[in-house]
Amino acid sequence: MDKKHITFSSDHASIDDNVFFDTEKKIGEYINHCNTVVKNQNYIEDEASLNCPTDKKVRQAVSDMVAKKVSNKLRYIVVCGIGGSNLGTKAIYESIIGTVDPHADSHPKIIFVDTVSAHMMMDVVALLKERIVHADEILINVVTKSGGTTETIGNFETLYNALSERFQNLKDRVVVTTNEGSKLWNAAEKVGIDRIAIKEKVGGRFSVFSAVGLFPLQCAGLDVKALLEGAADMRDECLKGDAQSNPALASAAITAHHHRHGVHINNTFLFNPELESVGKWYRQLTGESIGKRENLDGEEVREGITPIVSIGSTDLHSMAQLFYGGPHDKLTTLVYAKQLPTQIKVPEDLVFPGLVEDITGKSYKKIMAAIYGGVKKAYEKNDLPYIEVLITEINEYAIGQFLQFKMCEMMYLAQLLNVNAFNQPAVEDYKDETRELLKS
Repeated sequence: MDKKHITFSSDHASIDDNVFFDTEKKIGEYINHCNTVVKNQNYIEDEASLNCPTDKKVRQAVSDMVAKKVSNKLRYIVVCGIGGSNLGTKAIYESIIGTVDPHADSHPKIIFVDTVSAHMMMDVVALLKERIVHADEILINVVTKSGGTTETIGNFETLYNALSERFQNLKDRVVVTTNEGSKLWNAAEKVGIDRIAIKEKVGGRFSVFSAVGLFPLQCAGLDVKALLEGAADMRDECLKGDAQSNPALASAAITAHHHRHGVHINNTFLFNPELESVGKWYRQLTGESIGKRENLDGEEVREGITPIVSIGSTDLHSMAQLFYGGPHDKLTTLVYAKQLPTQIKVPEDLVFPGLVEDITGKSYKKIMAAIYGGVKKAYEKNDLPYIEVLITEINEYAIGQFLQFKMCEMMYLAQLLNVNAFNQPAVEDYKDETRELLKS
C-alpha cells in the first residue's frame, strides 16, 4: 500500500499469524478469481465493480455528460437517490468539501435528497426557489439502479413539479443514472431526458466508482481522476494473496476470526467529523453484504455482523463508557487523518484560566493527537482488539484508496463467512409491503 496516503496496522487485533495463514489458504482461489475478473475487464461476474476504477469508457461517458450539462453558472446539484445510489457519493463529497461549507458559492454544491421527508423537501424547494434564477444554475441527478425506487422517484417528481413552475425546459437540467433498459431508462428516453447507464453487475453498494458517484462528483468540481487512481492502486494491493501485504485480506481475516469467537459488532471509529458519511457508507456495505438468512449452500444460518459508526472525539462522551466498561463484543477500526497545521489553537489569554490544564496555546492538531493517543492506550489497557487506519491527508486519492480497500475487504469477508456478498433478498420485503400499502 502507498504509505504516503494510508497506513494499515493490525498490531492490536489480538490474533496470531496462523489466522492469516489459514485465511490465505481458504481464500486463495477466490483471490485468483478476482484477479481474473480484473484481467478480463468485463462486467459478467458479481465482482465486476473491481473494474470501475479503470473503465475508460464510463469515464468518457461521464465527462461527455458533464461537458453537456455543466457551465460556470451551475450552483446546485440535487442528487435524488437512496442507499447505494447516494451514500458513496455523499461520503466522498463530505470528506473533501466538509459538512460545513463556508465557500458554497465558489463551486457547485451538492444537495442530497435521500429520504421521504416533507420538512426536508419544503426546505430544499424553498432554498432553490430563493437562490436559483436561471435553469443553468441547477442540475438534478436521479439515481436508482432498478429505476423504480419509491423514495427516489417520489422525491424527484415532487422537486421537478415545484421547480417547473419557474423553468419551462427543466427536463434539460435532469440526468438519470440507472440500469440500461430499466423502466426509468425507457421512460426518460421517451420524454427526452438524458441518461447514463449503470452496469447490471455493479451493485448499488459497490457502485461509487461508476457513473453513480463519478457524474455528480465531477459536476461539483472534485478530482475524480485522483479518486480513481487511488482506487485502482488500492485494488492492485488488495488482489495480492499474502495477507501481510494485502490490507483487505488482513482486515477480513481479523473480522472473521473475532466474529467466530463471539464478536458480532464492528465499530468504525472515525476521528475526523468530515468522514462520518464514510462510516455510514461502510455501514450499508457491511449490513447488506453480510446480513443473510441463508449461506452459499442454501442453509438457513442468519449470518450477520452489526456495523456501528462512532465519531471522535464526540462519541467518547457518549459511548466510551460502553466501549471500555461494557461487554467485549466489539471489534473496532480506528480511522485517523492527522489534522493539517493551521493557525487554530487555544489562545494564551483565557476567559477561564486554569480551568483545564495544559491546553493553553496548544494547537487543535496537538490536542486531537493527544486524544487519539489516549484512546489507543485505553483500548490496549482494557485488552480490546482494534485495527488502525492512518490517513496522511484527506484528499480524493486517499478516499479512493479507503473505499476500494473496504469493498475488497467485504468481498473476502463474505467468502470467509460463506455468504453471498452481492445480493440483498430481504430488502425486497419492505419494498413489496410498501407497494401493497400504497395501492390501498
